[in-house]
Amino acid sequence: MNKNNRLLKYSDVVLVPKLSTIESRGTIDVHCKFGNQEFRLPAVPANMKTVINEELAKTLSDAGFFYVMHRFDISNYEFVKNANSQNLKCISISVGVKQSDIDTLQKIAEDNLRVDYITIDIAHGHSTLMKNTIHEIRKIFGNKTFIIAGNVATSDAVKEITEWGADAIKVGIGQGSPCTTKDKTGFTMPMFSCMLECAKNADIPLVADGGVKCNGDVAKAMSAGADMVMVGGMFAECVDSPAENITKTLQTGFFTSEAFRPLNYKPEYKDVCYKRYYGSASQFNKGHTKNVEGVLREVPCNELTFLEKLDEMTMDLQSSISYAGGNNLKCLSNTEYLLV
Repeated sequence: MNKNNRLLKYSDVVLVPKLSTIESRGTIDVHCKFGNQEFRLPAVPANMKTVINEELAKTLSDAGFFYVMHRFDISNYEFVKNANSQNLKCISISVGVKQSDIDTLQKIAEDNLRVDYITIDIAHGHSTLMKNTIHEIRKIFGNKTFIIAGNVATSDAVKEITEWGADAIKVGIGQGSPCTTKDKTGFTMPMFSCMLECAKNADIPLVADGGVKCNGDVAKAMSAGADMVMVGGMFAECVDSPAENITKTLQTGFFTSEAFRPLNYKPEYKDVCYKRYYGSASQFNKGHTKNVEGVLREVPCNELTFLEKLDEMTMDLQSSISYAGGNNLKCLSNTEYLLV
């Protein structure tokens, strides 16, 4: 990694348009192959307790979208058992690196329950704990399940975790909006540069995780080498997200100076719905204050359901591809960028 290079967030770059030859953006194909399944969009809600739950997992699977179930305050065994009984097309879970996680996976295998995707979800994925966990899961399931390992931020990590046997790697450290890893530890990597670094010698799919603030960032992540893009806050804001609803009473009109305020002016107020959004490493998720690397954020509800948000993202990604001069996702990897 060149230490003299400017490190880039998604907002630090713009993509350069090319000649488009398509007649309608609606004809552009944004389906993606990930593992042994095909999904309607290369975007996935973050595996966080304030973003995904059992009901939404079924909704997404039924609609043809990828998901990763979070691993907090739930039984992976019961989730997988119920998903099998419902014959979900996609059964995708998260695990940690403790013996209890391995014991649960062993029980799932012993009961002949199908699990399609297992995400090994730890803050610093380039570790011997990750290596050992990948090997244990391979012993249990062989190649019957697709292993996603993360999170990492360097090409060296991608190389080693690939050698350890992962099928895909989750990229991003300290870039989620409720994450405080950068401030608490000094370690992070802005996401656009992080993806470029991790993708330069990657032989397996990469999932960009963190830093997405608008739909256009999905195209930017893919132009930097992502095969799938994980999104947290924009889904936490949806009306049907599991994030707690709160109501704030806000003033609707403001005057910067009393000189411009009418004599009989009476301020108006309205109730606005907000969502309480926090990450996996926050005290709100952990239930204690040890090794906390996250905060609680209150974000305005966007008044869209998950499926409506995914439809919006689909249309915007189709538009991105048209600007890139192509008709499918592959063209984004050849897109040039400029610094803002």
